[in-house]
Amino acid sequence: MVRSVVIVGGGTAGWMTASYLKRAFADRLDVTLVESAQVSRIGVGEATFSTVRHFFDYLGLDERDWLPKCAGGYKLGIRFENWNKPGEHFYHPFERLRVVDGFSLADWWLLHGDRSQPFDRSCFITSALCEAKRAPRMMDGSLFATELDDDLGRSTLDEQRAQFPYAYHFDADKVAAYLAEYGVKRGIRHVVDNVEHVGQDQRGWISHVTTAEHGQIKGDLFIDCTGFRGMLINQTLGAAFESFEDVLPNNRAVALRVPRENSTDMAPYTTATAMTAGWMWTIPLFRRNGNGYVYSDRFISPEEAERELRQAVAPGRDDLEANHIRMRIGRNRESWVKNCVAIGLSSAFVEPLESTGIFFVQHAVEQLVKHFPDERFDSAQTDAYNKRIAHAIDGVKEFLVLHYKSARREDSPYWKEAKLRAMPDGLAERLALAESRLLCDETIYPKYHGFESYSWNAMNLGLGRVPREPQPALKLMDPTAALAEFARIEAEGKALVDALPSCYEYLAGIND
Repeated sequence: MVRSVVIVGGGTAGWMTASYLKRAFADRLDVTLVESAQVSRIGVGEATFSTVRHFFDYLGLDERDWLPKCAGGYKLGIRFENWNKPGEHFYHPFERLRVVDGFSLADWWLLHGDRSQPFDRSCFITSALCEAKRAPRMMDGSLFATELDDDLGRSTLDEQRAQFPYAYHFDADKVAAYLAEYGVKRGIRHVVDNVEHVGQDQRGWISHVTTAEHGQIKGDLFIDCTGFRGMLINQTLGAAFESFEDVLPNNRAVALRVPRENSTDMAPYTTATAMTAGWMWTIPLFRRNGNGYVYSDRFISPEEAERELRQAVAPGRDDLEANHIRMRIGRNRESWVKNCVAIGLSSAFVEPLESTGIFFVQHAVEQLVKHFPDERFDSAQTDAYNKRIAHAIDGVKEFLVLHYKSARREDSPYWKEAKLRAMPDGLAERLALAESRLLCDETIYPKYHGFESYSWNAMNLGLGRVPREPQPALKLMDPTAALAEFARIEAEGKALVDALPSCYEYLAGIND
């Protein structure tokens, strides 16, 4: 049996992996995590999917305990600003579309919707909560969507049935530190040291890593969490890396940590604001914002990008340190090679848009548990794992390319070029179909990738890719129930805005 796992690299990926494996296998598996005190962390993974709650519930962690320790906040969705033209915005929420008489409310909106307001305000409750900056919980801690299960226990992404209404923002370094404390208490061996050599046996499999002060550390299975370097998977084992830069435009980012002038003015959403050569994220933490500019260095220099970012979010604050990041966009052809599994940035990265970094880590470690090897390292298990990981990453790639292809903005060389870029196989057909009808579960990317059809439609409609005509069948159907549902969404939104505390007010209560 495989009895020992050595994880090289810490950060969010390393400690999420270590803590999850320890929770899954307890003392039946020895887990060692080796990380260097000298390696700086990227720190861009501060926004998440709503499915991340499966991870924390699996570990038995209550958000009222860990969230305040990680400067955490709530994320009800993503607000897209200026992707069509300056001054316009829409929301991509964590909320499925309601169905009336067999058709989604978005279908009904195309024929009977109130066009004086955007699609997302008519079809989602979440948009009203975002506009009013409301928390998703009452002051007593109860969830506003009382019909949803608030305790998942030891469940995984495969068991996601309902759409949970929120995700988290958090300080990634503090989450890593919190999970390190959690893991060490449960028996994870934590080695703070520099890896100077990666040893291999006669087959080319990894046999050990040699550290500066702790010597050789042996293991049966090695997990590469060394970030874009890919120390084990790429540098040692030579895994092939497939770039996505032919279809995704951005390859760099610059980030700032910006104190909020009014700390109580806290939004429960990530903001993605279109810029001249990319887009800017705004991630509200409890007492500060995380801001970053994701861009292509073919259209703007790092110095110019930093100046544009500072001017947008922190004018006059030259004291704030900027973190420049060169991103490796793409994935390894195989994330599991021999006895080494790459998780996190060493496996793949598509860019921060839609906050998929933490999701990729969670999905990878869940799949590793489901495909965990014995001493034979059965190639069927390895192949099945690699296919699952590749499908999820490739699906996200398609979904992100949709953002750039469907956006109506064309006011700079960057945005003009984004329209001319190649597309992944299958996406052109999907976008052509979206010109005539909304997408469904049968017509979006077919493999699991974390996004449902409502997300594809929310983005297309928000970005202006609207079907030419509504479904013909609806013209022959009675719209009474659909109109009542539009009215119900508006009424429910107003009632919740009145009843729920502000995002800051609720979080201040659990931070006391």
